Amino acid sequence: MIYRLFDEPIFPSPEEADPDGLLAVGGDLSPQRLLNAYSCGIFPWYAPGSPILWWSTDPRLVLFPSELHVSSSLRRILNSGKFEITFDRAFEGVISSCASMPRPGQEGTWIVSEMMEAYIRLHELGLAHSVEAWLGDRLAGGLYGVALGRAFFGESMFFSEPDASKVAFVHLVRRLERHQYDLVDCQQTTAHLLRFGAREIRRKEFLERLALALEHPTEREPWHESP
Repeated sequence: MIYRLFDEPIFPSPEEADPDGLLAVGGDLSPQRLLNAYSCGIFPWYAPGSPILWWSTDPRLVLFPSELHVSSSLRRILNSGKFEITFDRAFEGVISSCASMPRPGQEGTWIVSEMMEAYIRLHELGLAHSVEAWLGDRLAGGLYGVALGRAFFGESMFFSEPDASKVAFVHLVRRLERHQYDLVDCQQTTAHLLRFGAREIRRKEFLERLALALEHPTEREPWHESP
């Protein structure tokens, strides 16, 4: 059964999602609804011209920061200092680059204008964050997501220079580990993230771990530290 959402920013149980993970349709992308969604293990994902679709996949791809795997070739690039890494310096540049980056097998982007506006609002509230990889003065790659408690919900990444987004991702996970984050919610299973050490867990386990992560205070400020 697919639920229809209305004005009140509440969700049905994620266990009610269909076999593909689709749970509900409609509603809006207000900060309160988005925060309620993430807190319940639900995320929005839809195409241009489609109503807002809300998902809770089973199994769920998760990366535990202590399990990060960095290949020897990527480690050499990290050690070379080729890219300068920053946090929250260019959130709008990152999300717009993610929206415009071509994706294999996809026409257009799921990061429609209302999605961009919604996550920029969360960034202004200190809840959405970006990691940037710079090559000189040029933004060469990066990623963004939402942080609540000790959980980070990854949304999208891009690169215009090979390995830039990978380097940004490694710095993100290392920062999360330093700050004792419990997990990175990767949402969708991809070979790219599996190579970093992410693994699938059942939704029930994911929701249990998420509940524990959300018992901790949320960082409600920009991430301006050095990586």
